[in-house]
Amino acid sequence: MSTSQNSEQFTGLILLSGVDKPGITQALFDCLAPFSISILDIEQVVIKDRLILTVLFALNPAHQEAIESDLSTCALDLDVDLATLFSTTTVDSIASKAGLVHVVVLARKLSPAAIAALSGAISGVGANIERVSRIASNPITAIEFLISGANKQELNALLAPIASAHDVDIAVSPGGVLRHARKLVQLDVDSTLISQEVIDLLAMKAGVADKVIAITESAMRGEIDFAESLQARVALLKGLPATALVEVQKEITLTPGAQNLIATLQSLGHTVSVVSGGFIDVIEPLLIDLKITLYKANKLEVVDGLLTGKTLGPIIDRAAKAQALHEFASSEGVSMEQTIAIGDGANDLDMIAAAGLGIAFNAKPAVRAAADASVNNPYLDSVLYLLGIAGESRGETI
Repeated sequence: MSTSQNSEQFTGLILLSGVDKPGITQALFDCLAPFSISILDIEQVVIKDRLILTVLFALNPAHQEAIESDLSTCALDLDVDLATLFSTTTVDSIASKAGLVHVVVLARKLSPAAIAALSGAISGVGANIERVSRIASNPITAIEFLISGANKQELNALLAPIASAHDVDIAVSPGGVLRHARKLVQLDVDSTLISQEVIDLLAMKAGVADKVIAITESAMRGEIDFAESLQARVALLKGLPATALVEVQKEITLTPGAQNLIATLQSLGHTVSVVSGGFIDVIEPLLIDLKITLYKANKLEVVDGLLTGKTLGPIIDRAAKAQALHEFASSEGVSMEQTIAIGDGANDLDMIAAAGLGIAFNAKPAVRAAADASVNNPYLDSVLYLLGIAGESRGETI
């Protein structure tokens, strides 16, 4: 809506506020229509039935008094408050500014102190908040700030302590047209795409749950090599009937928001891929239902209807997950800068580091520290806000 001009001219600024009702915007611009005016910028928002509308326009100075008179009459007719400011000024639109950065704040309960701390940090380094907009309010609140005068790395370092101190998630991403380019979004499975750890469910059926869970937790913390831990856990499943795989397929559940995340990304032309240190034997039917065609996971060996305690083929470890991200991006014609990797454990660190945007989802501390952004609420589709996809784009009632 803003123009790209940057020149000195005579401008008028209108600030209209009042109870929202149909026809206000039309009436205001009908009032301005008879004059020789160029609209430079418009911003309108409705909060709890209260309308705030601002308009910046260029005009002939000789028309100022007539415009002011007509606007006063218009305000009385509409029963709204209306203020104007006329001046000769340099019009420097947002569109003309280079290096804009988006900061998205996510919280289940957003406090004034969090916004004050964030705003203070931004102004403290000489950066400026150009615009603020709410992009979601249910089930979490998401607020997007458009910042000029700072770079992504500087803001990441600056805002990370604020996120921790105020129990909010803060993600920083560069602006520009590439923000909305086609992307490849790669998901981990266990405790990310689904709410469970598949191998733990299998271990319960084999009666070795305590032993397997202990190894799983150690591996996710990065205390032992993933491939070694996987072999040790799978060995404990030796002799388990293969029918248990079908039983576990029926027990796994999608993480809240997962289906909406995937469907929304696919509907907007993005590609979703999946990599898992778990087992394709269990998750493949789910991936087919979700219309995901790019995926890699481990394969369990079955002989005479029983698990042998071994896997088939290369193990999908942290290095293999990163390699899959490169392979899938190449096959889809997506640059690595436009890839997103989402995971929760140490096994996801390499793909998070390789991606253009690495996101830690309810992750271990080491993963949160390594990721570009963290999501610490239970809704996987919160990731959409970090990509600049507002709630309205997701078919929600916001």
